[in-house]
Amino acid sequence: QVQLVESGGGLVQAGDSLRLSCAASGRSFSYYAMGWFRQAPGKEREFVAAINWDGTGTYYANFVKGRFTISRDNAKNTVYLQMNSLKPEDTAAYYCAASRGTIGAMSRGEYDYWGQGTQVTVSS
Repeated sequence: QVQLVESGGGLVQAGDSLRLSCAASGRSFSYYAMGWFRQAPGKEREFVAAINWDGTGTYYANFVKGRFTISRDNAKNTVYLQMNSLKPEDTAAYYCAASRGTIGAMSRGEYDYWGQGTQVTVSS
């Protein structure tokens, strides 16, 4: 069992940066692939980024490539999402997720545990 708690969301202006954190508790965090998803009001939850269990591979949605960076610190049981050059269309609740698979995945169905989400609002 893995519990996930996101933090770092907030209200920012277009062009600003935020770093989201996801703290994991429970056993064997370092063996899980991790992902970030987001969900805007009235829209489906969508993939943002994912990282392999050991950090050797990262994967991004096209709309965040070059702006967002996912990373992890297994010693701290934490995964991060650095978001730069934020746009109003990035406004959403951001969720981290853990997958028993060791390779980062883009499909929601590949993830076994989810956090409660943290809100990111980008004003124009």
